[in-house]
Amino acid sequence: MGEDVRSVRGACEYGPVTGGLPSTQLVLGDEELLVTRAVDKAIEAAKAADPATDVRHYEANALAAGELAEMISPSLFGGRRLLIVRGGQDARKDVVAALLDYVKHPDPDVMLVVTHTGGGRAKALADGIRTAGADVVAAAKLKSHRDRVAFVREELRRGSTRGSEEAAEALLAAVGNDLRDLSAACSQLLADVEGRIDAATVARYYRGRAEVSGFTVADAAMVGDVPGALEALRWALHVGVDPVPIADAIADGVRTVARVASAGRGNAYQMASTLGMPAWKIERAQRQGRGWTPEGLVAAMRAAADCNAAVKGGADDRGYALERAVFAVVAARSGEGGSGSGFDAAGGPVRRPDPSGRSHGDDAGSGRPIDGRAAARAAAAGRGGSAAGTRRPGGGR
Repeated sequence: MGEDVRSVRGACEYGPVTGGLPSTQLVLGDEELLVTRAVDKAIEAAKAADPATDVRHYEANALAAGELAEMISPSLFGGRRLLIVRGGQDARKDVVAALLDYVKHPDPDVMLVVTHTGGGRAKALADGIRTAGADVVAAAKLKSHRDRVAFVREELRRGSTRGSEEAAEALLAAVGNDLRDLSAACSQLLADVEGRIDAATVARYYRGRAEVSGFTVADAAMVGDVPGALEALRWALHVGVDPVPIADAIADGVRTVARVASAGRGNAYQMASTLGMPAWKIERAQRQGRGWTPEGLVAAMRAAADCNAAVKGGADDRGYALERAVFAVVAARSGEGGSGSGFDAAGGPVRRPDPSGRSHGDDAGSGRPIDGRAAARAAAAGRGGSAAGTRRPGGGR
């Protein structure tokens, strides 16, 4: 499990300290939810150790070295203090120097918590505090889809409920990638549902309320799910999603499968740098590519291009143009208008028997070996079209 997932657990599981508090703690990262949780847990731990602990909050960019010296100096009245300095990356040089000097010889009655993004003009502050042996709680943004899935599952486990990976995927598609929204959604499910939470549970709660994007439509069309694609399309139009990004998403879906198929078999993580797209997107394109033929991809690309032209000014009913595109893409996948090899789970060609008896070592009997070049032509054909972004449904693609 990657460092980001460990940081989630660190921020979520850091609990009351009974044997003594760390003198200095560095909350390192720029994910606001995880930073807030880490600070809240530090306060909880300090109050558990001594309910009379004096908690004080400061902004690093507003601190002066003289004020810092006063706040960390021994108190005349004694007692424990918890000093929270937020935004350490914005601290001035004199404050950085004073903090680094302090952490070398901290006051045993003071717990200092510094939040820091890890960059900024005061990057040396984070490095120095870590070198001094501070307790570090990682709170970096979760950049990979897998880490966000792990975050959702961890949230459900915190509520003593097991959540399947499919449930986590469904929640991400319905709610989006913002950790605060995901945490709130998990809390709601935990409050209302007894027992295991699965994808069907998420669907019951969020159907009709999910932020449906064009990629929801495209993903369903690419796997031949006409009812799912049409339902998502009609709901997206109903809630006000503009037809243009839906058309772009359909084109992007076809283009992505074509590009991945043209690259041949391979590990998604190894192919990521070559193709210039994230590994999760390659893995999904490899799954979606099963059943597609090079000819089918070319036909689907033409349908996507026609749809783009219609939606961007050539059609009176843009919703109807999108529905036609869904049917055309699914028809292309089913082999209407194209024959030959599909692509297997690894993205490589699958040979199919031909009733004519011709060998499918050739591309639909044309004498050209099926080595991904037809799919490459389909991918190239789409590069002139509108480029859809790389957002996932709900904001993660």
